[in-house]
Amino acid sequence: MSSTPQTEIPALATDCHMHVYGPAERYPVAPSNPSPVPFEHDLAAYQAVKARLGLGRTVVVQPSAYGLDNSATLDAVAALSGRLSHAAGDDQALGAARAVVAVTPETSDAELQRLHAAGARGARAVLLKHPLVAWEDLARLGARVAPLGWHIQMQFDGMQMAAREALIRALPCQVVIDHIGRFHEPVTPDSAPVLALRRLLETGRVWMKASSPYGVSRTADWSDTSAIARALIAAAPERVVWGSNWPHPNEAPPKPDEARVLDWLASVCPSEAVRQAVLVANPARLYDF
Repeated sequence: MSSTPQTEIPALATDCHMHVYGPAERYPVAPSNPSPVPFEHDLAAYQAVKARLGLGRTVVVQPSAYGLDNSATLDAVAALSGRLSHAAGDDQALGAARAVVAVTPETSDAELQRLHAAGARGARAVLLKHPLVAWEDLARLGARVAPLGWHIQMQFDGMQMAAREALIRALPCQVVIDHIGRFHEPVTPDSAPVLALRRLLETGRVWMKASSPYGVSRTADWSDTSAIARALIAAAPERVVWGSNWPHPNEAPPKPDEARVLDWLASVCPSEAVRQAVLVANPARLYDF
């Protein structure tokens, strides 16, 4: 069941993590696609969610289904910014949307510049099954995207956080950690992997997405992930952003209600001022709105 948020939503509130799919005949999936593609979750479906939630800005994140073909993501950015397609994009025309795209250290300078003009502000690295960019490639990728002011957005099993802490600290660009660290085993705010993420946030170069609280939660009310989010947001409130994770591609039906995910944010922020920063000011800095 879908609802509207009980929390008051500021005009420029930003959804910093969502995906768009389809139509299949226009945007064919990559041969490496790991799972069924929810083609019904297209831009029109997301625009209804955006209106229901009262959101003002969006960051479209490249789905794994499309591999290195960022066309569907960039066309969604163009449409959300009032343009016909990403091919017509330039910095002056960018509006209410940005993208996190899939690139590699071998992506050409010309292609990176084209993606930047179309609204890309980050490079996605999903370091789970069959990654397009491996851990050992991240430093080279960071060196390629840093001159554009991009970050690397990382998703991996957060139980590796302490082991990967030095590598992440050494990357030559800003870093965004997905989904409250995505800890695949039960942890508390005082667990070593969570403390490693806290130390990374305190460097001033690492950010966290307060998104998918249900993803690895083992409680119906998400209280376990809420405790982690609450501690990390309190430690670095200026480097946290929120995302709906629509259309929740790895979740079995019934899918989470995005309004509940937005109200959840209010419950883990220590004040209204912090919630406003997470929804508006922090995304504006990170994504160059």
